[in-house]
Amino acid sequence: MGFRWLLPALTGKLAGAAMDATVAADGDARDMGTAGLLGRNALDIAIVRSLSLRSDLHGLARFGAHLAVMALTGLLVWWTRPNWWLTVPAMVLHGFTLVTMFAPMHECVHRTAFASRWLNEVFGWLAGLLSFYNFTYYRYYHTWHHRYTQDPDRDPELMTPKPRNRWEYLSELSGLGFWFYRPLLFFRLATGQIGRYPFLPADSRSRVALSAALQLSIYVAGIVSIALGYDFALLYFFLPAMLAQPLLRAILIAEHTGCSDDENGLTNTRTTLTNGFIRLLMWNMPYHTEHHLYPSIPFYQLPRAHRELKERLTHVAPSYVAANRTILDTLTPQPPAPASSQTP
Repeated sequence: MGFRWLLPALTGKLAGAAMDATVAADGDARDMGTAGLLGRNALDIAIVRSLSLRSDLHGLARFGAHLAVMALTGLLVWWTRPNWWLTVPAMVLHGFTLVTMFAPMHECVHRTAFASRWLNEVFGWLAGLLSFYNFTYYRYYHTWHHRYTQDPDRDPELMTPKPRNRWEYLSELSGLGFWFYRPLLFFRLATGQIGRYPFLPADSRSRVALSAALQLSIYVAGIVSIALGYDFALLYFFLPAMLAQPLLRAILIAEHTGCSDDENGLTNTRTTLTNGFIRLLMWNMPYHTEHHLYPSIPFYQLPRAHRELKERLTHVAPSYVAANRTILDTLTPQPPAPASSQTP
């Protein structure tokens, strides 16, 4: 009788511990294990916490705005179809709304697009489908990118080396490599061939395979529809995405190329100041240094984070044209000539 108080007290402590563990795990998922990296002391922790509040309303509003722009540009493609010289620019514009679905997919990987976990999972997967990225795979890939930014041995983004000369820069910008390797990546993931990807744990194999197989089957269905004479998938999905991919490459190449190769978030990442249209569709990802320093800050708070941090940032470009020009200036004009072999 005298020990009746012990059960509810113990239950309460266990529940509290479980809740703390859940919050900690969710926080680590959003922070990508970067809490101890250099540069993280640039902002007071109280400011970081105030900026890290997630919102379903903000996420739904931004996703709705993105879809609305996509629908309008799709109508523009339909309206210009009799005139190819108008249709091609319209497709590029429409394609940009597709390839920039990479941005909400990325935000959902951090679980910062929405406050609700399930919304991040559902909209993240759909955004990945539209942008030709696999959401399930990318979460593991991107965690290592944040944890090991610019580490040539562990940063997955450096599995493909950054451009060393202008030829490699133009090749990267074309997007040809992206489209060449994307089917191969999806095939490997869908068939469970994950040995070459050290960031994928063994227990993720079936989950990644199922996700990739479903996504690949949707793409195959679109290709089959084209083969059967239906041109919707070609004109409003595949072709626009191919035409606009260089625009996304120009944005992504500016994030770390030409920055320091250390783990200091203030120096190894570039923020690019750009127009409202790009910030809208890229979900404020151009504030990239701010994002890398504090991955827990959701997209809609990144402009405020920039105002707090701008005096501390090393790499700030006034536009993406300027950022890419800066990168080009650091590259050699052409690949080095192969060493000539001499027969003794």
